[in-house]
Amino acid sequence: MTSTVTFIGLGTMGQPMAQNLAQTVPVAVYDTNSEAVAALEQHGGITGLTDPAAALTADPAGPHTADTLILMLPNSAIVAKVLGDVNDPASLAARLRPGTLVIDMGSSAPQETTKLADHLHQRSVAFVDAPVSGGPRKAATAELTIMAGGTDEDVQRAMPFLRAMGTSVIHAGPVGAAHALKALNNLLSAIGLVGALEVLTVGARFGLDPKVMLDVINKSTGRNQATEVKIGPEVLDGRFGVGFSLALTVKDIRTALELSKSLGMSPEVAEACVKVCEAALTDLDDTNPDQTEIARYLAKTTGVDLSQ
Repeated sequence: MTSTVTFIGLGTMGQPMAQNLAQTVPVAVYDTNSEAVAALEQHGGITGLTDPAAALTADPAGPHTADTLILMLPNSAIVAKVLGDVNDPASLAARLRPGTLVIDMGSSAPQETTKLADHLHQRSVAFVDAPVSGGPRKAATAELTIMAGGTDEDVQRAMPFLRAMGTSVIHAGPVGAAHALKALNNLLSAIGLVGALEVLTVGARFGLDPKVMLDVINKSTGRNQATEVKIGPEVLDGRFGVGFSLALTVKDIRTALELSKSLGMSPEVAEACVKVCEAALTDLDDTNPDQTEIARYLAKTTGVDLSQ
């Protein structure tokens, strides 16, 4: 018997993550995009699936069984659609063998994550939320930062797989903690990006050279990840290709804002950031914009183009 990890979700992040995972354990992959599956089948240690349930619900003595399911899907709604209702005998969730470990590495809503984990635990299925930070470039080099939420036992069980995809794996707390932390991290990242773009726009209108401003900021207290990594090559040089979509950015920061409000808080800076990002997405949505294209939206509204 060959123990195989089943990996569902082969988008921009999922493809390189599955490929890196296959360096340490056989991986069976599934995605609704059959071309993505076929592309990964060219790499050693990877088998394509037409039905993920086949590997996860088969006889444990079968040739290709899996006791671990990794999901790299965009949001909680899609996770719920893929797994289905645990009370529906035809669903994937209901067909998981007792003892299976499910690892959700996407950016799901923490409240939905805890509900899902509770339902799976009733069927003796373990659950760990393990969202990632680092983008496609870090995914390709297996240098992601990975946050993990779950019991000590479940997180330790997931650890060998997570370490195959990231260089920093941090146990954030119980189930749901990692998804909460990921959403809050992405909110802070977006605040840094929007704030930096607004500051540079004001300076440019005053007559300052954005490149000079950025150089000074990156040697001063105003620097952040956006000023150090994103704005120079992706905005000022006009590439707009950091590799993380504005739509996913909006989804993540809405999740963080909803979490804040569910706790009885009204974070004004977060609300302002979400407002700007949502307006930019509405303005640019027909082009599937990169998150750095918030600068293009600001250029339209202010008349100041930082990429010139």
